[in-house]
Amino acid sequence: MLWLIIGNFIAVFAALIPFAKNAHWSIRFFDFPRVQFLTFGLVLIVINILFFNTSIVGLISFLALIFVTAYQLKKVMRYTKLRKVEVKKIKGETDMPSVKIMVSNVLTPNRSAQKLIDHVQRHQPDILLCVETDAWWEEQLSVLEESYPTQVKIPQDNLYGMHLYSKLDFKSTEIRFLVEDEIPSIRTQFVLPSGDEILFYALHPKPPSPTENETSINRDAELLIVAKEIDQMTEPVIVCGDLNDVAWSKSTELFKKISALLDSRIGRGRFSTFHAKYPFLRWPLDHFFHSSHFMLRDMQVLSSIDSDHFPIMIQLYYSSRAKKIHNPPEADVEDEKEAHQKIDKAF
Repeated sequence: MLWLIIGNFIAVFAALIPFAKNAHWSIRFFDFPRVQFLTFGLVLIVINILFFNTSIVGLISFLALIFVTAYQLKKVMRYTKLRKVEVKKIKGETDMPSVKIMVSNVLTPNRSAQKLIDHVQRHQPDILLCVETDAWWEEQLSVLEESYPTQVKIPQDNLYGMHLYSKLDFKSTEIRFLVEDEIPSIRTQFVLPSGDEILFYALHPKPPSPTENETSINRDAELLIVAKEIDQMTEPVIVCGDLNDVAWSKSTELFKKISALLDSRIGRGRFSTFHAKYPFLRWPLDHFFHSSHFMLRDMQVLSSIDSDHFPIMIQLYYSSRAKKIHNPPEADVEDEKEAHQKIDKAF
């Protein structure tokens, strides 16, 4: 059955093509739908068993299908409850200082601002990060300013505006354009009620796509520039935003190794935020990474605000003993070399 052999080799191609070091969007796209291709592979395995092809080509394609489907499963298994959690969870009451952060890619032309405002008023995050915000969104979100007196506003019409609202005080706030002149990011420090200062990064790099950047070079460089900064620090750090990359990609894994940051999703679930309108084409694009100073209280994807992204929220506890119970990822010499090469390509 020729159609079955073709299907097998499509699944094999989809699993192996991300190994290519080519940064073009047509290659990097296959980093994203691993869950979808895992499902495709599992269905094909059942069909192969039902219609077993005894030819050499059929047998080879079936064995290759089993191998790559197992590989896809391994890549996404970390983001299920079948694996050990990377970040320990706080249960019950505690007097540890905490921070609750909400991130929402609002989709610039979206006009359902009230749905986001309702989420904010219901969940009362300490910090709200909105991306893809323009002047219209700034005006709509102005109703939050009394409750969120600390603000950083970067309205833009290019889908890369950014607005940050906080109940907590900020220190040493910088608006930065790390790689591209029109793509902002924010670096600041917020102060917990306990007096502890937390370094905070808000990011939204351009994705590799036919309508954005042709390659992932600039996205990867922006993430790794931040990772290299964090690598030199010992203070607590949180990085969040729409990173336009999935948790299981090699570039995100490299970012984690260089920065030594943790991901609370590991051992809990994917917490997919995009695409809100197409359930089968959904993967985690909005992220929270943090240093080992924190423990998790809660993490959840919120209901639709009519954007192409769901909002996502996390609550973390700052704990002096958390560093003793976590094992952050570590970069080796090859990781450091690769990071330098990726950054150099962008300049």
